[in-house]
Amino acid sequence: MPFRTHEKQGLIWLTSESLALPGVRHGFSTRPGGVSLPPWDSLDLGIGRGDSMDHVRENYRRFCAVIGTDPRRTVLSRQVHEDNVLLVTENDIGKGLWRERDYTSADALICRTPNIALTVFSADCGIILLYDPVRRAIGAVHAGWRGVAMGLVQKTALEMQRHFGTDPHDLHCAIGPAIGQCCFETDDDVPQALRTALGSDADAFMERRGSKWHIDLKAINAHWLQRLGVASVEICDLCTACHPDLFWSHRKMGQARGVQCAMIALTGGEDSL
Repeated sequence: MPFRTHEKQGLIWLTSESLALPGVRHGFSTRPGGVSLPPWDSLDLGIGRGDSMDHVRENYRRFCAVIGTDPRRTVLSRQVHEDNVLLVTENDIGKGLWRERDYTSADALICRTPNIALTVFSADCGIILLYDPVRRAIGAVHAGWRGVAMGLVQKTALEMQRHFGTDPHDLHCAIGPAIGQCCFETDDDVPQALRTALGSDADAFMERRGSKWHIDLKAINAHWLQRLGVASVEICDLCTACHPDLFWSHRKMGQARGVQCAMIALTGGEDSL
């Protein structure tokens, strides 16, 4: 099942066919369509990167409008490349964008409260959305290579099982745009961490090219989910480093840039039936 590209009023976003189900709304943002000035131009959704908060909030209003979520009910991750999973409730609404975040780390978020928009960010790292249509629960994960090595996406699914009773077989998962194997070049430390976590299973996703390794982090995230029995996993084939017109890339641009996001929210009322 492919990802779909949408465009409205200059704003471009992606959706996953795996998550095109009743009861949930979601989207993966791209660069065009916002109000931020260089070097954050233009739909920057990052907090604390030097961009004007007025611009960032307006960008959220625009993005939320096209995917059908409420910008006032967003909850933002706090990404520190660890494996903490935050259980989000009504008490967390607005944290990150409208209120201070009182959690020191949250690379993954889970929730079963309708109309709360879970939000994670990327400028190359993996961004993954999860939906359990049976138990009516959602998750959003940020996983750079450290998060991949820690199996954060699998841990998030297991936390959904622990808190909500999610059966991994019921999950629908979308792995969004991120740096691809074509551009993720690394030394021996990353392969060693992945082999420590996955043993010889990791070898299928790594290729030695001269003195460097090229690693398919998206496929490893999918592998973590499939080990749990998740059958519906869709991977976006777009590489953030290859498409600077659509995405910010830390590898290509360094720190002077914005970020894109992945967002997911349960709907309420008739749409959730």
